[in-house]
Amino acid sequence: MRKAADCETMDQVREEIDRVDRALVDLLSERWSYVDRAWFFKRSPDEASVPWRNRDVVDKVKSRAEEAGMPPEMAEALWRQIIGWGIQYEEERLREK
Repeated sequence: MRKAADCETMDQVREEIDRVDRALVDLLSERWSYVDRAWFFKRSPDEASVPWRNRDVVDKVKSRAEEAGMPPEMAEALWRQIIGWGIQYEEERLREK
């Protein structure tokens, strides 16, 4: 593992991006396992989206992104997409229930 500033070639940059991508997929997969469990506790598709919770998650992610040096707008856009997929998934599962 190298810090970005320690990369001396484009191959090294790509290698580190690939490493980070693998870690991101692993973490997103772990997150998804909780989304998959969450629908089990809900009773109807109307409960799939909880606006106050969605706002809370986005606010926390934006704050963390800013602390970590990532554009908060990018984090917000990514998490809104992730949350949207989770809501759609839960709604579909709850309709099947």
